[in-house]
Amino acid sequence: MDVTPLIPSGRQIIESYGDGRFRVAGAVFEGSILVFPTATTPWPVTTMAELNLASLLHIAASGQAGEVDLLLLGCGARLQQVPRDLRAGLRADGVVIEPMDTGAAARTYNVLMAEGRRVAAALIAV
Repeated sequence: MDVTPLIPSGRQIIESYGDGRFRVAGAVFEGSILVFPTATTPWPVTTMAELNLASLLHIAASGQAGEVDLLLLGCGARLQQVPRDLRAGLRADGVVIEPMDTGAAARTYNVLMAEGRRVAAALIAV
């Protein structure tokens, strides 16, 4: 029995991460990234200390606003808390943020995206 998930054409799968880079749908990205089901963009955040609502405005600028219900936040090597004002600001736009380490966020994104969920991932490079 084949249990490989069927991924619709044009969907962004996170294939690998580490050494400060990611490979998504065959393309290599240096540094942190924002991943959506149909697009991946560089993200200038390198640490959780730089994270604020303005750093996530790329979600709206990317044309993906309104298409994301859940934002997985890859905090780097380990889970860290999300500032309360950031969580509230995203919630006001209808987006729930879920922090976890970057590896867990990448794996979780792939599963939820394959299930057709309205998910994106903001991943700090490790």
